[in-house]
Amino acid sequence: MNTAKPSMSLTKPEAFDLTTKQKLSTALGVIGLIILLLAAFNVEFPNKPIFLALSLLMITAGVILFTNDLYAGKHPGIKNDGVMFKSITSRGLWAWITGIALTSFYIILYFKATWLGLGTNGAENTGLVALFDPLSKLLNGGPASQWFVYGTLYTVAILIFGYKFLMKYKHNRYEQLRTYSVMFFQLGFAFLIPEFMARLNSDSFSLPYYDLKNIWPLNYYNFEQYRVDSMISAGDIGLGILIFGVLSIFVITPILTYKYGKRWYCSWVCGCGGLAETSGDAFRHLSDKRQSAWKIERWVVHSVVVFVTLMTTAVIYSYLGDDSSKYWLTKNVFLISVASLLTLVFALVMIFKRAQIAKDAKYGAIGYMVIILALVGLHYFNGSQLFLFKAEPLRQTYGFLIGSIFSGVIGTGFYPIFGNRVWCRFGCPMAAILGFQQRLFSRFRITTNGGQCISCGNCSTYCEMGIDVRAYAQKGENIVRSSCVGCGICSAVCPRGVLKLENDSLKGRINPNDILLGNDVDLMDLVYQK
Repeated sequence: MNTAKPSMSLTKPEAFDLTTKQKLSTALGVIGLIILLLAAFNVEFPNKPIFLALSLLMITAGVILFTNDLYAGKHPGIKNDGVMFKSITSRGLWAWITGIALTSFYIILYFKATWLGLGTNGAENTGLVALFDPLSKLLNGGPASQWFVYGTLYTVAILIFGYKFLMKYKHNRYEQLRTYSVMFFQLGFAFLIPEFMARLNSDSFSLPYYDLKNIWPLNYYNFEQYRVDSMISAGDIGLGILIFGVLSIFVITPILTYKYGKRWYCSWVCGCGGLAETSGDAFRHLSDKRQSAWKIERWVVHSVVVFVTLMTTAVIYSYLGDDSSKYWLTKNVFLISVASLLTLVFALVMIFKRAQIAKDAKYGAIGYMVIILALVGLHYFNGSQLFLFKAEPLRQTYGFLIGSIFSGVIGTGFYPIFGNRVWCRFGCPMAAILGFQQRLFSRFRITTNGGQCISCGNCSTYCEMGIDVRAYAQKGENIVRSSCVGCGICSAVCPRGVLKLENDSLKGRINPNDILLGNDVDLMDLVYQK
């Protein structure tokens, strides 16, 4: 006999309890995770291929069955039912347990891989890493590493939670297309192709493990000497990859960002964004919306850009020569080229885009001066013991603080606490550079129809980048923000169709105004201007 008293609340929190099918699906997925957990504690399974397949299949089946029961029979429309009543999506006990568990996994993965069974000094793998050996040997011909384990689990997470995302947003074509895109790029370009590249390597031919969709400054390591030497020694294929990497920075990225905004990468291609949009979708409402967070975001993310620019410059500078009779690209030529490029960009922006960047001009000036002064110091203090001008300490510091701690441990491990785009918002240098282009030189904007806005706040609540979308919608003002990744969720959750993602001409794109709130406007004049 059920003695529980029915809730008198209009929101009916008991309606968001798990159904029997969802509980069984959760149990199935947890059993799959337990197999991985047992392997992590050095439990040796007799038939590793079978147990690995069984574990991944049970996790996949659990998510798919749970998703089908949750979304298959629902009416059209975006459903974010009960997120504030569930512990894991409202910073409750399960959210903290999940965050601590994920963070612990990342710390062990980055700094104590031997605890996962990684063999060192020629020793065979054991534990969790050994469980993935059969799959690794099938794909790249060698034993697994901790990064192969991570890459496999990362890809599986994007695929299975991508299915959940597709079911949840099944009535929105834009969300469907971009989810298929991130699933495709993660499986193909980030996982399978690099493994096949490693399989092609031999004593006479070697290509570095390379995610082809990673572009500088995300792949800051791609211009280290051993990688450049490896690509050059690989002949036409390696040289082609190196040229593609350079063209991606100076040609491909600016063109695509001009046409489509940063969303072409951040929401359609990037693996970090792919994980955030699929596995992290349930936590998007947890992003910090305070103005203080926005101010911190601007300082931190642009400081990371300055850091990675200096670090990459120092790394390349460290292996260039001084003899102009042997190499045209000497240390002096390289530093002058970098300084000239930065000066040109800074000057053009200040001359032609001063009105649009007025509020942030001081940040750009500070960043520019820091880089230029550091380049001068790099030239005159090269070889000294000053930490600032040593390439290797810079690279190690950046790799530890940004590449490991920020992007992995904090950025991903604490989805349930800080939201799903902490890394993209506060730490990703790629997002910052694309955002700079998007703000000033892109055709992309989110248009608003202020007359239709009912101020429900759904758009601001579910903006994973912490943008107060409602404030723009109420004024009928275009949303042109550096941090916007163009995920389109604000438009998807709007009950009135107020928001629309568009690509149009640059004229009139940034329209900060209060004209829709005033009565002293010649409306016909505005129509003619349009």
